[in-house]
Amino acid sequence: MPIKDLTKKSLYVLIIRSIGVLLLFAFTLFITNYFSAVDVGRYDFVRSVVMVLGGIALMGTNQSIIYYSGLLKARNSIESIRAVYFKMLRIIALISLIIFCSFVLFFSERSINELFNNEVSFSLLLKSILVLIFFSLTMLNIDTIRALQKTILSEIYRSIFRYLPVFLFALLLIKFNKDSYLVEAYLMGFILLSFFSSITVYRLLRKLKKPIEDTEKVSLAQLIKTSAPMALSAIAYFIMQSIDVIILSIYESFEQIAYYSVSVKLATTTALALMSVNIVIAPKIAEIYERGSTHEMQEIIIQSTRIIFFISLCILSILFLFSDQILSFFGSSYVAANKALLFLLAAQFFSAASGPGAIYLNMTGRQIVLNKILLLGLLLNIGLNFYLIPIEGINGAAKATLISLVLWNSITMMYIYSNDKIKIFLN
Repeated sequence: MPIKDLTKKSLYVLIIRSIGVLLLFAFTLFITNYFSAVDVGRYDFVRSVVMVLGGIALMGTNQSIIYYSGLLKARNSIESIRAVYFKMLRIIALISLIIFCSFVLFFSERSINELFNNEVSFSLLLKSILVLIFFSLTMLNIDTIRALQKTILSEIYRSIFRYLPVFLFALLLIKFNKDSYLVEAYLMGFILLSFFSSITVYRLLRKLKKPIEDTEKVSLAQLIKTSAPMALSAIAYFIMQSIDVIILSIYESFEQIAYYSVSVKLATTTALALMSVNIVIAPKIAEIYERGSTHEMQEIIIQSTRIIFFISLCILSILFLFSDQILSFFGSSYVAANKALLFLLAAQFFSAASGPGAIYLNMTGRQIVLNKILLLGLLLNIGLNFYLIPIEGINGAAKATLISLVLWNSITMMYIYSNDKIKIFLN
């Protein structure tokens, strides 16, 4: 892919993602100023739970469908993606049902509330699980739209439509003095998104030509074999993004969760470039790897890493220099998360310089390798969170994120270079 085309496509995605981030921060500013910190903390707790359980329910299907789109395109059989999608629907529906039944059968309200030391945790978890199928369907649909070469539309769903419903619902809650229903507003948004995104996917699939008899067929067993390793990677990654909030809820109040979550949202804006470039190059990596063109692969990786780093550096610099002032926009009490924000910014700086290592391994058939790397990072992350949070609170959670991210990114870079002689890192 010529650098001009890569830059152009990545820029389009980055613009849409930037609009989404602005919408997210407008929403965050709104709820931190008009809702209590307790309500904001509950919302962030549910958001973290949905991400973790959603990663399990998706079973890697959202990543797998991107892999299959590149593979089938290289084999001139893209119409087979229709059957792949519907088999994936069966997978996420079954896993969502298993999660719901397991929670109801094996966990009592008393045990959950005692674990988190409050009276609402069981209710929050139950609501999250009930909406799990809608969240999972939405995320699968978004990446299916992307797999069908509608990257811009996919990003509009991911970055704008994903946050718009909860924002509108929150405005209505304030108008009608129902601010205690913020969690329900967030979850209701995914019910709407799953409906509209499903209509979009259905229309796109109808446009594909009808498959012929010798069209490439992908069995359910093949899907599970491909998706399961990707699922483990996605689950490990989602847990690393959310476990700090969940563990914080055991030791700290919902107010502290609210302060920390704002710093996390600010820090992850620097990952915009990484995510934008990954979206563009993921199916291309699968396609190039299938052709076996090492030189072309190195070129696209070099271009990608440089774009990721220099865009991220601009955002990082602003957040680092004006961290206190930016946090104060969310309320004077949110400045308490300043030190945590600096640790998280350091983590994102290292991530930007490390390049698109995870997506490279996923798209080149090394999902099991990535699983092992992420599992090591996850175990370290969980251990550090349980050790540091009781001592340092939200600063301990941020330190745990920094250390574990540096570890697993370093191992990823070294593995790729030693095995493929591909320099995934900034060079």
